[in-house]
This record gives sequence, C-alpha cells and structure tokens, in this order.
Amino acid sequence: MGIFGRGRKKDAEVDTPVEVDPDASVEDSSVDAELGADDAVDEDESFSRARGPFDEAEVDDPDGPERLDLGAIRFVPLDGMQLRLELDESQETVLGAHALVDGSGVQLQAFAAPRTSGVWPDIRSEIAESIVSQGGTADVVRGPLGRELLTRMPQQGPGGRTVFAPVRFIGVDGPRWFLRAVLSGAAADDDTAAAPLIELIRSVVVVRGDVAMPPREILPLRLPANMTPDGPPADADATSDDAAESTEATPPRLDDLKPFERGPEITEVR
Repeated sequence: MGIFGRGRKKDAEVDTPVEVDPDASVEDSSVDAELGADDAVDEDESFSRARGPFDEAEVDDPDGPERLDLGAIRFVPLDGMQLRLELDESQETVLGAHALVDGSGVQLQAFAAPRTSGVWPDIRSEIAESIVSQGGTADVVRGPLGRELLTRMPQQGPGGRTVFAPVRFIGVDGPRWFLRAVLSGAAADDDTAAAPLIELIRSVVVVRGDVAMPPREILPLRLPANMTPDGPPADADATSDDAAESTEATPPRLDDLKPFERGPEITEVR
C-alpha cells in the first residue's frame, strides 16, 4: 500500500538483516491491538521542538554550528559520517539523504504539510498497518522526539527463510512541513547507538520555502557544493573498508510499502 501520494521513493536495501522470531519491536503485539490501545491511552501528539528539529525561521545564530546544506534540509554532520544521497535523474533532484556512521544509519526526508495540522499520526498508522499486513510487527512508543514507530521488517534471507530487520520510524511535524527520519542498523534497537543520530536529527533545519505544495509532497534536496553525481569530492578519504561498512546501516527494502522509488546514489565520506 502507498504511504505517500506524491514524489514516491522506496528506501534503500539492507545487506545484513537480523533474524528474529517473530522479532517484535519491544513487545510482540499486533498493530490493531497495540496501536489502538496506545492511541486510546494517550492521544496527545504534542512535541516540543525547542531543541530541534527547527524551522528556518527559528534559527538565526551566525555563531551557531555549521550545517551541511542540502537545500530543504540542513544538519550538523557527525565525525566520520558518510553521506549517501538518493537521486531522481529524470528530474535532476535529490529526494533523500542517508547519514551513515558506526554501523548505524538515518534516512532523512522532508515533506510539505498542511498549515493547520500535522501528518505524522496518519502516516505512522499507514506505515504500521502496511508492515503488519506483510507479516512484520509495529509498536508505537514514546521516544526522545515524540511518538515513534518501532518495527521489524520481514524480508527473504539466505535459503529463502524469512528474516526480520529492525527499523525505527521517527516523524516530526513542523510549520507547513513534516520531517521523516528512519533509523537502521544498530541504532534501530539500541538507544546508545541511536544517541548520536538523534542529535543529528535534532540539528536539522527544514527550509520549507513559500511555494504552494500539496500535503505530503516531498521537498527536493540538492547536492552540497563539494559533491557531484560522479562521486565524492576529490579529497575525500574513502577506503574499501569504509565502503563495505556503509552497507550495514542502510534501511531494509520497503518494496510493498513503496513510499518512494529509489534512484542512483552517490557517497561522500567526511
């Protein structure tokens, strides 16, 4: 089932999924039982963005940290981070960014949202229902950035066996925008591994712009000044070991979810 109506891109693949049985996120429960009960107990979707993520209008500090400028998204990069961008060559646009570090990764994408209400509750439910319908699990929990979705994504492993990869969906509604972050690798089920990526998400500044856009329309990104579609900058200190490690934290394939169609990628090693 489709999660977003426009600008669809599917997520990247995972090379080393974790096999579990049946690998629920925190607790084994169906989306109908757990999701409904959770919403009934606490309907408050409020989340303070005092520590980020931020809207462009909320950040005006010339002495603040330097952010990597990807157009609609800007964030403070982590030491040793690799950046992988998803390209739509036909439209010559960048549709998503993966930050990879220490066996963990976070995919960042921003979308237009209505002026009067957020979209994360509906999107979260749609993602959960689709994952559960495929045999996975999904649990809504309170996290450091508000309500989030802990899931186990089913996929085919060696010998045709079904394996389950942990994936953690985080959503933040801002003024006329929605930021989606997808944690994978160790960060998907390890709070210590997730901590630096949570801080990266908090550092995000979303540049919505004034152009009228339908809700859930993806906000296109752009290449950083020192990157080209041909590959990383000439002075990037990339190694074969770095390239091998970068595949460990990429999110699992979401073929049936189909939130996006995935394009070619380029990588920068920082």
